[in-house]
Amino acid sequence: MRGAPSNDERLHARELRDRAREMRASPTPAERRLWSMLRDRRMPTFKFKRQFVIDPYIVDFVCLERRLIIEADGSHHAENVYDVRRDAFLRSQGFSVLRFWNNDILENIGGVFDAIYAELTSPHPPKPAAWAPPSPARGEGLGESNA
Repeated sequence: MRGAPSNDERLHARELRDRAREMRASPTPAERRLWSMLRDRRMPTFKFKRQFVIDPYIVDFVCLERRLIIEADGSHHAENVYDVRRDAFLRSQGFSVLRFWNNDILENIGGVFDAIYAELTSPHPPKPAAWAPPSPARGEGLGESNA
């Protein structure tokens, strides 16, 4: 069992929350456009949060119900090793990650909407716990008769 968070952990969490708040207050044009499409359940029935902390990262947008993260990326993200590690971590936490270039968001918002909606409505693979076979019923496989 884990004890209370240390002062360093509390400070780190506070810094992440403050940074996320700053990012929400000054979005890029692409983030603003994407948020206008995702907010208030405008993506039918799915709730999104923006600049959300998934420690140690801040993601642009997330639908927690479907465990989908959406990132709006500028050219500085092209072939970025940091993003590869970040995405691997987020996937290890059970999230899917969709990345869109800022110019796609600004110039082809309909295509971006369709891609996000397709991801949200496609069947997701079962969680690892569902992969295991069910437990046998009492007595089954033990050579006992259930008659």
